[in-house]
Amino acid sequence: MSSSAEGRARPRTVAGRLMLALLLAAGLARAAGAAAPDAYPGIGRAATAPELAAWDIDVRPDFKGLPPGSGTVAQGMVIWEAQCASCHGVFGESNEVFNPLVGGTTADDVQRGRVATLANGGYPGRTTLMKLSSVASLWDYIRRAMPWNAPKSLSVNEVYAVTAYLLNLGGVLPENFTLSNTTMADAQARLPNRDGMRTDHGLWPGKGLGNGGVPDVRATACMHDCAAPSTVRSELPAFARNSHGNLAAQNRSVGAQRGADTSHAPGAPSAAAAPVATPLPTASAAPTALLQQHLCTACHGMDQKSLLGPGFAAVARKYADQPDREAVLAARIRSGGSGAWGAVMMPPQTLPDADLQRIARWLADGASR
Repeated sequence: MSSSAEGRARPRTVAGRLMLALLLAAGLARAAGAAAPDAYPGIGRAATAPELAAWDIDVRPDFKGLPPGSGTVAQGMVIWEAQCASCHGVFGESNEVFNPLVGGTTADDVQRGRVATLANGGYPGRTTLMKLSSVASLWDYIRRAMPWNAPKSLSVNEVYAVTAYLLNLGGVLPENFTLSNTTMADAQARLPNRDGMRTDHGLWPGKGLGNGGVPDVRATACMHDCAAPSTVRSELPAFARNSHGNLAAQNRSVGAQRGADTSHAPGAPSAAAAPVATPLPTASAAPTALLQQHLCTACHGMDQKSLLGPGFAAVARKYADQPDREAVLAARIRSGGSGAWGAVMMPPQTLPDADLQRIARWLADGASR
C-alpha cells in the first residue's frame, strides 16, 4: 500500500482513532468470550468459599442462615451495660438521639401475638419491640450493625446474649433463658407482635409475597379532612423560669424524665452554649492513644460536636474559669451523667486512675491537639 493510500485508510482525528480502538477492543472481547466459559471474561474472578461465607451472613425469618451458638440473659446484661447502654439506655429507654427499644408491650400481647398499643393513637411513640415481628431480624441487625462505633465486633455468642437480654427487658424472655440457634423458635413464639405483620399491601407486590395490593401513590387520605394542627396551650411563665435551677441539669440518669433547658427563653441562645473568652493555659499534648483506647472518640470529636457529645475543645472552654477544673473534670468523667450538654447521658467510665488523671489534666490544660 502506498503512503498516500495508507494515510487515507487511517483515521486522522483523535475521535476517529479512539473509536477505532474501542471497536478493536470490542472485537477482541467477543473473540475471547467465544473461547472462554466465563460469562464475563477478563473481569474479576470467582469468589472463594471463605469470601462467600463472610458475605453471606443474612438470617431469614425461618432461621435459615442462623449460625450455631448461644448466650444467656445474664451474659447479655454485662455486654449491654458495657457497650449498649450509653446509646440505648440502661433499660432500653434510649435518649434524645436514638428511639426507645423497649416499652408499649404487655403480657397479654405476648400471649396474643399482636401489640394492642399499636392501635392506640394516643401512645407517644413506637418502640422496636412493639413493631418487631421476627426475632431473626433483630438478631441479624445486631450482628451486622452493633455496636454503632464498632459494627460486627460482637461474636456470635455475644449477639445471642444481647438479643436475649433485650427480649428480657421487654418481658418476652425469662431471666434464666438461654437463646441459641435451637431455642430461637421458642423466643419467636413469645414475640409480642409476631402476628402483626401484613403482606396484603403494595409494599409486598408479587405472587407469594402478598395479595397483589396496589401501592398508594395518590395519597387521597391526606388531601382532605386533615386534622387541625395542634398548638401548645401551656408554657413556663417567665417569672418561674429557673426558680428551682436549670431543669435540664437535673435529669435522671435513667427513665424518660428529661427536664427542659430553663436557663433561657425558647428561641434564645443557651447560656451554656456561649463561648468563653477566658484564655486557656498552656496546653499539654493530646493523649490520643488513651482517648481511642477508652472509646472517648466514639462520642466526642476533637474540635467539633458529634452526634452524641461535645468536642473536647468545647469541654475545655466550659471549665476554663474553674480553678479546680482538673478535679471537676475527673469527677465528671468517672461519674458520667447528663444535663450539662443536653439530655444524652454519658455512662460512668471505669478507666484506670492514671489514665483518668491524664485525660482530665489534658482537658484542664485546654485540650490542645
